[in-house]
Amino acid sequence: KSEPFLGLETYLCCSIRLKSLNANTDIASLARKVVEECKLIHPSKLAEVEQLLYYLQNRRDASAGKEKKEKSSKPKDPPPFEGMEIDEVANINDMDEYIELLYEDIPDKVRGSALILQLARNPDNLEELLINETALGALARVLREDWKQSVELATNIIYIFFCFSSFSQFHGIITHYKIGALCMNIIDHELKRHELWQEELAKKKKADILLIYPDNQTLKKDYEKTYKKYQGLVVKQEQLLRVALYLLLNLAEDTRTELKMRNKNIVHMLVKALDRDNFELLILVVSFLKKLSIFMENKNDMVEMDIVEKLVKMVPCEHEDLLNITLRLLLNLSFDTGLRNKMVQVGLLPKLTALLANENYKQVAMCILYHISMDDRFKSMFAYTDCIPQLMKMLFECPDERVDLELISFCINLAANKRNVQLICEGNGLKMLMKRALKFKDPLLMKMIRNISQHDGPTKSLFIDYVGDLAAQISNDEEEEFVIECLGTLANLTLPDLDWELVLKEYKLVPYLKDKLKPGSAEDDLVLEVVIMIGTVSMDDSCAALLAKSGIIPALIELLNAQQEDDEFVCQIIYVFYQMVFHQATRDVIIKETQAPAYLIDLMHDKNAEIRKVCDNTLDIIAEYDEEWAKKIQSEKFRWHNSQWLEMVESRQMDDSEQYLYGDDRIEPYIHEGDILERPDLYYNADGLIAPDGAVSPDFFSDYHLQNGDLVGQHPFSSSIGVDGFGQSPGVPGRPATAYGYRPDEPYYYSYGAR
Repeated sequence: KSEPFLGLETYLCCSIRLKSLNANTDIASLARKVVEECKLIHPSKLAEVEQLLYYLQNRRDASAGKEKKEKSSKPKDPPPFEGMEIDEVANINDMDEYIELLYEDIPDKVRGSALILQLARNPDNLEELLINETALGALARVLREDWKQSVELATNIIYIFFCFSSFSQFHGIITHYKIGALCMNIIDHELKRHELWQEELAKKKKADILLIYPDNQTLKKDYEKTYKKYQGLVVKQEQLLRVALYLLLNLAEDTRTELKMRNKNIVHMLVKALDRDNFELLILVVSFLKKLSIFMENKNDMVEMDIVEKLVKMVPCEHEDLLNITLRLLLNLSFDTGLRNKMVQVGLLPKLTALLANENYKQVAMCILYHISMDDRFKSMFAYTDCIPQLMKMLFECPDERVDLELISFCINLAANKRNVQLICEGNGLKMLMKRALKFKDPLLMKMIRNISQHDGPTKSLFIDYVGDLAAQISNDEEEEFVIECLGTLANLTLPDLDWELVLKEYKLVPYLKDKLKPGSAEDDLVLEVVIMIGTVSMDDSCAALLAKSGIIPALIELLNAQQEDDEFVCQIIYVFYQMVFHQATRDVIIKETQAPAYLIDLMHDKNAEIRKVCDNTLDIIAEYDEEWAKKIQSEKFRWHNSQWLEMVESRQMDDSEQYLYGDDRIEPYIHEGDILERPDLYYNADGLIAPDGAVSPDFFSDYHLQNGDLVGQHPFSSSIGVDGFGQSPGVPGRPATAYGYRPDEPYYYSYGAR
């Protein structure tokens, strides 16, 4: 660069192309030559020119080393191989000679391509080669015509184009000569050749021949000779496959090009190549599959080829890079439910669990295991590995306030299984979890504890020691997410020995609960947990009375009106009413002082089955204790069950001939002029008409007989005597299932053939 002209903010530049600069160049002589030939550089700048040339000479190696360290996951460039290693040193100025060699016999073509490859491996020469259309055209022609005649020749030429493919700006020239499509044809052909070689080798290795003639040295030598030849062919073939696949991987940066490859069955070729033993080739193949696996169509092709069975042999393996990239491919595949099932079936679960102890693979292995743990069928299988002790150790040794997201998410899933929870709580497990959760106010850790608390049995009784600590967190001062999990945990503690009245009074929870029931006072998630909490404490007689006196029932009805479209809210509020009508102190309040029964009648035929169950059970209790509501409930049930019949009868105009079908007494011409339910002579029972005096026994409904083809359980008000809609006796009510998770007392039965 020269000094700027006076008054102009521009610089004059002169580009000097150094064609002969390499590791062996004499820098001092080259610097003198540059200064002599370039009139813009003053002789006094000779030392600076030498310094720049020295920098250029060493720049590429240093940058390559840095890139290698930063991108260890990227497959390495193919190493030198037979046919490429020649004694001659290539020179960019002799390109014309090398091109001429491409028009000679195969050995000369191999030599010419090897010399051009030497130049192409230096990125500084690529632009010079790019403008030499004759050379590129000749190389493409020779590859197209002679690739079957020499593996070395095909490998050399593909390697030259691979050097161009390493830079996105050169992809156009590769596409122009259709090198990608040619490479796919070559790969397909070579894979088929390999299958033929294996068949031929298998024939010569037949056990019966070797056993029948154990002393026949000719057969043994023939087999050994064939095997040695096979090994040599495989080595050369794998070099060709590696460089061709790497070129395609680089071209696949463009998704349109990748789609073309997919249409030519690239996935099937890659999965076939997984049977090889060459680590470097396998790294490349798995890397390519990982890139392709993010598209569903490619993933489906991999499923057809049983890819998981082929990948399982690589976990674990001695080669660190191969294991790492294989785990990443498995992680991509684990988003598919069917492939997760396959991973478990082929025995990947204990292998991945063993990798949790290795810092290099821990993160990826944990993510795959997390995906597997999302399926309820597989949660229990973790109890038969050493996974849970390892996870607990990681939790307690985590130095940060918040546990890693992958780790805690995995633990939350595992805590949804009863057997896993028993292992988690062994020793001081629960105590340590509670201590950490309360210390750091971690909502996700508390969510894990909440999952633990939902399981009946000895683990639930462990929470009695922590009821006070959890109740102390229920306040407006704490983070809302944390309070939600604490409330959810308390709501799960349906323990007969727990004095809820003392807890409510000691920690002044009643005003807090009532305040949060006001529509809009808090986020819906928190309000829902408050309702569930009220349902739990209402199981206690004294608590139910305490809540009723505080005016919580009207607040619940107001909330029911506000959230009537939300099935979860409706179901849990009705469950609170269900608990309240069990107790004498609150039953009268519900029945006589509120409109709760009317709401329950409206919801009796809701489209949600869970809501219908709770309504039916609550209304049955109300009907037992209040005759007036019993008639209304009975009437509504009759209307619903016979709605079609009633509609038909009420809308029908009877003609004169039909009026006498029922006897000699005339009846009004329009039967619907009066209330149809005031016509007891139209009521049917199993034995015929009910007496016209209208004295219908309540047993008519409770002892309902199936008729007219009804199936057991389909009738809206059929139920087992003495058993509520949850399959439990009325004395031990069960909470309805919530969207948060399954009911703790609901049994799960799984079979591997289910999905």
